[in-house]
Amino acid sequence: MEVIRDIAEFPKLSFPVVTSGTFDGVHVGHQKILQRVKERARQTNGQSVVITYWPHPRLVLFPEDNDLKLLATIEERIEQLRSFGIDFLLIIPFTKAFSRLSSRTFIEDVLVKAIHTKVLVIGYDHRFGKNREGSFEHLKARSAQYGFEVEEIPRQDVDDIGVSSTKIRKAIESGDIPTANRYLGHTYSLTSTVVEGNKLGRTIGFPTANLAMPASHKLIPAHGVYAVWVKHNEQRLPGMMNIGIRPTVDGSHLTLEVHLINFEGNLYGHTLTVEFVEMLRQEKKFEGFEALKAQLAKDKDAAMRILQA
Repeated sequence: MEVIRDIAEFPKLSFPVVTSGTFDGVHVGHQKILQRVKERARQTNGQSVVITYWPHPRLVLFPEDNDLKLLATIEERIEQLRSFGIDFLLIIPFTKAFSRLSSRTFIEDVLVKAIHTKVLVIGYDHRFGKNREGSFEHLKARSAQYGFEVEEIPRQDVDDIGVSSTKIRKAIESGDIPTANRYLGHTYSLTSTVVEGNKLGRTIGFPTANLAMPASHKLIPAHGVYAVWVKHNEQRLPGMMNIGIRPTVDGSHLTLEVHLINFEGNLYGHTLTVEFVEMLRQEKKFEGFEALKAQLAKDKDAAMRILQA
């Protein structure tokens, strides 16, 4: 997948089949649209093109809304779209000035002049341009004028899936990872860099990699212990992760700690991607390190049962 961040550098393609959206999480609802884009591109020997926006529009239009949590950073979104097999990704910087573009200006400057769109595929409720004035009906009525075909994914096709980013966020916030993963169509993940911790885990036989906190808008699952897969370089390793304040050691701030099962090595400075599979238990305070160590042994066994299932 070729990633383009400057619209002036978008290449001239033979037959671009295009869709547009924020695609937060690239969940199964999004995948329905993306699959159709790929199908149309294959049918015409064309190219699949996704237009997305960063920062997320709500981060720009409502900066005071600190409650917004996203399912993916832009880097994670790029990798999700890459793994789905999209040919070209255009990332348009979302600014207040961009938000004021009329739908006609967006169509003419972006879809027609810059990309030379041949087919535009959109979800049934997708709108664009200032005040969301652009609609499927608007595009359909002017498709000959604009020089591209418009295809809308039927409402029934989208509604039958019953998926929304809001539902996924609520599942993750409650620790219901299997439901979130089912709606996503892939495992919910978090990518971060290993930083130095207090090395307490290794003293009780469970050394952990402490992860730097991701961007403030990235959604962190509920406090607790999780069975996870950890991607490190080209390896995918079993592990368990603790998210919380570590009450047994009187912790006062949120930490992200992952124990890679049966792994030895120095991970400082390395980038890890943690894929959440299932919550094992909520975070709790133990009477001492021996009790904590005993529970961690049980957590490890439970994690391996889940990951080997």
